[in-house]
Amino acid sequence: MKIKPIGTETDDYGALARLSGVANVLAFTALLAQPVAASWLAGQEGRTFRPLRSLGAGSEVTASVSLGDVNGDGALDVVVANGRHWPGQNRIYLNDGRAAFTLARRLGEEEAGTYAVPLADFDHDGDLDIAVGNDRTRNLVFLNDGGGRFEAGATFGTPSSTRSLTLADLDGDGNTDILVVNRGRRNFVFHGDGSGGFSTGTPFGAGDDSTIDVAAADLDGDGDLDLVLANRDGGANAVHWNDGGAFARVTGYGTGSDETRGVAVGDVDGDGRPDIVTANIGEANAVYFGDAGGGFERSLPFGADDDQSYAVRVADVDLDGDPDVVVANVGAQNAVYFNRGGEVPGFDEFRFGCEDCATYGVAVGDLNGDGFPEIVTANSGAPNGVFANVGVGR
Repeated sequence: MKIKPIGTETDDYGALARLSGVANVLAFTALLAQPVAASWLAGQEGRTFRPLRSLGAGSEVTASVSLGDVNGDGALDVVVANGRHWPGQNRIYLNDGRAAFTLARRLGEEEAGTYAVPLADFDHDGDLDIAVGNDRTRNLVFLNDGGGRFEAGATFGTPSSTRSLTLADLDGDGNTDILVVNRGRRNFVFHGDGSGGFSTGTPFGAGDDSTIDVAAADLDGDGDLDLVLANRDGGANAVHWNDGGAFARVTGYGTGSDETRGVAVGDVDGDGRPDIVTANIGEANAVYFGDAGGGFERSLPFGADDDQSYAVRVADVDLDGDPDVVVANVGAQNAVYFNRGGEVPGFDEFRFGCEDCATYGVAVGDLNGDGFPEIVTANSGAPNGVFANVGVGR
């Protein structure tokens, strides 16, 4: 593990030698036994992330993880999307309230190349259901019986190259809609009907976009959700503005040829305006700061230029009032970027996890009820990891 301020050099304090393939399973196991490294001091108490436990087998190919209380016991459970390009078994890991996951259930009887498993109450019965986004086979919803057991419900769309799902109420009718992102093909919005069913789908974006991720947020303060698209394969990143339910107005952000794999939105500099945070390949990750005119011209790069970052989350992990950034990397340690706060935006970098794992997704949430959010990583070819958020020296 290693810590450094952004823009300075540091020695590599990586805990593991570079490993590949099945050796990553042994690497993660060894990581669990290592002492906790000191992190930078955040507010009154320094925070660090300690490897707590693994979830799943090292042979599984996990694309993403999602958190939600599926059985109504007040603890966040973990839903794992397995497969990516190949059929895999999706799973639910039930939390006992102390970040121990002693019971796992399969999600569905069929195996598919699943990329996404976000949660929402699609049928308004008071519990969390799961939307499943698959590559080249049907996408569908699993409906919760209230106790954390699921039955297959409605399908949405036709088989395509689905890479992610974003859940949001885009038309303001109180029902959760699903944005389906398809690499190299048309993206769609499927409007929820409130009973677990969905519309036939409304396209958004260009038909040949290589969109890989979408964040939904009210960027202009008009009360509805706009769409921030992350495009790969050199496609320009774009904001699609919600004007009364239509997304015809489009503006760009970034360089115009970024290789972006993940996107998130948060007020990083504390000026009251949403900012865009991107996870990139072949260049540093970046924050694009929102201005009063709806532009995102001012930017701050962070992370290494040669990192391959596949996912990003914005959350106040040290509870100091400033949103921090968590990044999932492939072929390098994952990273937390602690927000320094203050008038000049800046981060302190804390690296965690094994050095040569392929982490494609990350989720952040309080798993043990102490108020501080933990990190769960989605790995391919190595066990998925749970990292406890603890004070330095504990």
